[in-house]
Amino acid sequence: MSTVVENAGERDLRLAVRRGAGLKCPRCGKGRVLHRYLKVNKCCEACYLDLTHARADDGPAYFTILIVCHLVGFAMHFIWSTWEPSPLVMASTVSAGAIALSLLLLPRIKGAMIGFQWAKGLHGF
Repeated sequence: MSTVVENAGERDLRLAVRRGAGLKCPRCGKGRVLHRYLKVNKCCEACYLDLTHARADDGPAYFTILIVCHLVGFAMHFIWSTWEPSPLVMASTVSAGAIALSLLLLPRIKGAMIGFQWAKGLHGF
């Protein structure tokens, strides 16, 4: 196994966050950060970066809710002012969209937070 030694000050923040949001290793961009849906891998299978230090906790859920609620709020205003659907149609379509968007964004935001932590050298990275 090869190990790459880097200084935390030399890590590119934008690249690490972009790679993390793409669910890839923040260091090499090849290995997967997550397995299953939200479980963090123990290490990158490409560069062997130890990912056990990643502590995203409630941050990804908070940012997901923040983004989804803003987007859904604007969508509700647009839908209502454009088409004026019945309340049942409005509630069901907006709820389905919010759930789908939340499920899509949550792992990507978690990967981006792991990339941010790695780039800043937080939690033992």
